Order: sequence, then C-alpha cells, then structure tokens
Amino acid sequence: MIPDTLTSTITPKTSLQIALELRRRDFQLLVDLHLPDQGVTVLFGPSGSGKTSILRCVAGLERAQGQVVIGGETWQDSTQGQWVPTYDRDLGYVFQEASLFEHLNVRANLRFGIDRVKKPGAATALASAITLLGIDHLLERSTQSLSGGERQRVAIARALATQPKILLLDEPLASLDIARRHEILPWLERMHHELRMPMLYVTHTMEELTRLADHVVLLDRGRVKVQGPISQVLSNPLFAASVGGEAGVVLDGVMTQHDHTFHLSCIDLHGTRLWLRHRDLALGSKVRVHIHANDVSLSIKAPEGSSIQNILPGVIESIHDDFHPASCLVRIRHEQHTLLARITRRAAAGLQIAVGTKVWAQVKSVALAEH
Repeated sequence: MIPDTLTSTITPKTSLQIALELRRRDFQLLVDLHLPDQGVTVLFGPSGSGKTSILRCVAGLERAQGQVVIGGETWQDSTQGQWVPTYDRDLGYVFQEASLFEHLNVRANLRFGIDRVKKPGAATALASAITLLGIDHLLERSTQSLSGGERQRVAIARALATQPKILLLDEPLASLDIARRHEILPWLERMHHELRMPMLYVTHTMEELTRLADHVVLLDRGRVKVQGPISQVLSNPLFAASVGGEAGVVLDGVMTQHDHTFHLSCIDLHGTRLWLRHRDLALGSKVRVHIHANDVSLSIKAPEGSSIQNILPGVIESIHDDFHPASCLVRIRHEQHTLLARITRRAAAGLQIAVGTKVWAQVKSVALAEH
C-alpha cells in the first residue's frame, strides 16, 4: 500500500483545473488537480485508484461535485450550479476498445466526427490527423478488417479531427497484445512530440508512462499521492517505492555520437554523457532515457578498472525506505540531474553513506525510452 504522506511539489502554469469529489458505496474520489495546458499528463496507479473516474468526470459521463475548467472554459462548477453536458464539451475521447461504426468504412468513420461538430478548418484537421497517425492506406478499408492497433489509430485520428480542447485516452493499449502495443506506441510518441493540445492519458504500465508522459499524477484509492513533471515524480522515493522493481528516472537528451567500432551510441544530457548500445538514430535526434534504480550501484571511491562505462560523480541527497526492508532508495544529485539507486541496507551500512556523502554512481544499463 502506498503511504499517504506526500503532497504536490509544483503548481505549473495551467489552464486545466479539475477538482472533484465523487462518492460511491465502497470508493471515494477526492482530487484537486492543476495541470499543464500542453503535453501529456499521465494518470497512473493501480486498478481502482480513480484514473478512469477522473476521465469520465471531465467528459461529463459521471456527475461528481466540484469544478472542471478546460482552456479557460468552465464545464462544471457545483457551487454555481453550472453543468455543460457531454455533447457540448469540446473534447475527444478514446476508449480501451476502439468504438468504430462497423457498417462504415474508415473514411466514413473519420468524417462522422467532423460532420457532427462542423468546425472551420475541419477538412484540414482531418487530413493532418490522417497523416499524423499514418492511416492514409486504410481509408477505403472496412473497419472489420483492421487489426487492433489500426482500429485504435483510426479512433484517435477521428477524435483529433474534431480539433478538441483536450484529448482523453483511457488505456488505449490495454486491449492489444504486445506486438500491437509496440506497433502503436511510436504513433503515440509522434502525437506527443507534434501536438500542442493537452492530453489526459490513463495507464498502469511504466513503459507507456516513461515513453509518453510530460506530467504525472500518481493515484491510490481515489487520492493524489504525487503529481508533477515526470523527471521529479519518477525520482520521488514515494513513487519509486510504489512501482517496486520498475523504479528509476527519465532524462531527456540528444544523440551526439556513434562509435561504430564498439557498436555504441552516446547521448548528451545537458553536459552529461551516457553510452548505450548502438541505436540507428541521426545525430541531433532528441531522445529520452530510462535509468532503472536496480541498474545503479554506488562507490565511495572513484572506480578504477571497472567494466561499467557510465560512472557519474554525485552527492547523496536523501535515503529512503523501499518496498522491502532489506533495501533502500538513494537519491543522488549529479550536476543538474537526479539519479536513483536501489541498494541493500547492508551495503549502505558498509559504505557508511549519509546525506551529503560524495559517491560515484555506476550506471550498469541505460534504456532508450523513446525517440
């Protein structure tokens, strides 16, 4: 169970305000969110934590008490008796199962949305969505002939074509097998990079979070436990303890070098260089790396003769309990970056480390989370 001890760290410039109270017989949602007006906010947490309930309340499919303000437009304010019905809320909603009309082909499904909302520039928006999701070759196909990944790309394109103020995605990959998930994730990453509209994305998988999120809200039993930019949330020991072996940090950088002799690539993280297995990306490409806490070891002396290629000097910022009493989570400050290391309590005692101790973080493996 996640400890109920941490509050939000940063209030970003926002135009998304979601303050909700929803009571059920065995569940209560109570959240007060102030979210960025651009990029992907991931609602993360175990099943039953309230992720989908938030989306449904924003869409007006559930009637909670509270306030929903999107892009400066109030969709709900219980204190003022204000309520905008779902059909008048300018949003796109993508469900776990693509809700396509089986009697219409792909092109007709896409046109259905824009014909309903009748916004200026609809044809241009539709063409852009088709290109963005790479579905040009599917337009004349029957929806019944599409794979699960293709169906979801069509559903997302249909939602985008209506030019919504916000896009809501409720575990859009949950019903897909692993192969189909890997097929659609690059298209979602492309949306992440190219779209400026805010997106609320529900998931309980770390891969989707690390590859797509700009902002993260960790939920447990209807309450917000942590929220903030992904770099801060993932390095937060409370979040790390809640995800166990998947704990780590996400850092953004640029591909700067390829060593073809040893089949390695180098990423620059604002002055810090990390080596990883060769990736066929152009120099200058923006990349995101995920460094697992399990892949970081510590030394109190500068390592010599080590096989580890990435050794970063730093200072211990804090030491925290982990999900198992045998281990602890250590936060290390390296220049402007924060790293997490999971080490045993015995190792921590043997090294005699404490807050302020100078250490060398040995990064055994670096995973490319997105490009």
